[in-house]
Amino acid sequence: MEAERPLDTLNKARNKRVIIELKNGKQFTGMLKAFDIHINVVIDDADERVDGEIKRKIGTIFIRGDTIIFISPTNS
Repeated sequence: MEAERPLDTLNKARNKRVIIELKNGKQFTGMLKAFDIHINVVIDDADERVDGEIKRKIGTIFIRGDTIIFISPTNS
């Protein structure tokens, strides 16, 4: 089985809920709508989370790729 490329994995997560953690420790969850080769992402229905709890609802946000530590699909 051939290993997937990172952008292939991100493409499979498009229109699904993801959690994103940033270098500053902030976490956001929401629907991954779009991304580019720099891993800049657009998230819809975004929530900011602190210690796993929703701190505030944000809506649509753009996150610069160079601030992201990881992106992972959620189970919700």
